[in-house]
Amino acid sequence: MKRTRKLDNHTKIDESWLIPYADLLVLLLALFIVLFSSSEIDSEKMKKLASSLNAYLDGGTSILEGDTRVKSADDFDNGDLTSIDETNFTPHYEYDLESLKNQLQAYIDNNELTSQLKIEMDKYLLKLTISDNTLFEPGSADVKFGSRKLAITIAELLENYPDYEVLVAGHTDNIPHHSEQFESNWELSSTRALNYMRILLENEKLDPQNFSAIGYSEYHPVATNDTSEGREANRRVEVLITKVFESTQN
Repeated sequence: MKRTRKLDNHTKIDESWLIPYADLLVLLLALFIVLFSSSEIDSEKMKKLASSLNAYLDGGTSILEGDTRVKSADDFDNGDLTSIDETNFTPHYEYDLESLKNQLQAYIDNNELTSQLKIEMDKYLLKLTISDNTLFEPGSADVKFGSRKLAITIAELLENYPDYEVLVAGHTDNIPHHSEQFESNWELSSTRALNYMRILLENEKLDPQNFSAIGYSEYHPVATNDTSEGREANRRVEVLITKVFESTQN
């Protein structure tokens, strides 16, 4: 039945259009609520994934891109987290990382390397930190012959984790470096990371597509650069191992 309203004794207005108009407004409101909720869910997922690497990257937001090259800090920090499906992460992957951590820790303990190596792990990431003094002579990017054994051992352990990605990261202190071979700490840290990654990839059972190298120069310190002890802690190479997540995007 049509709804009408009498304006005066002679004119009536049809108000039946108000009902479908009100229904349309309700539907639009519901649509906006759904869209807003979806965006908030995605945002929370991104925050959780980014926080898993923040201890290392100090705010970086990238899972490895899977190509074997020396990356700049911008390349790594501007990576695409949207390709990661957090729902694919299960306790099984965490168990794998824990198992790898235990094997590395056993090697460190058996070879009395606890003062030179440190292992850290969270749900998504296993990080092995190697002292600069253990690997290189001052100002050099050539891995010491005696340090190759550790890299070979890491590579052998990684044979059992073919679906994990590995990032090798080089770090320096803030003392400027300049030589005929390296113009700055950027070149030094990048070349050290690349050289260590190359030793890992001497193992032909590993897939180079899962490896990357990056130099951070002095810009991700873990200690103060105001003391010799702090600068020594900042000069390091880190091997980061993380699960390859499959994309759910088309």
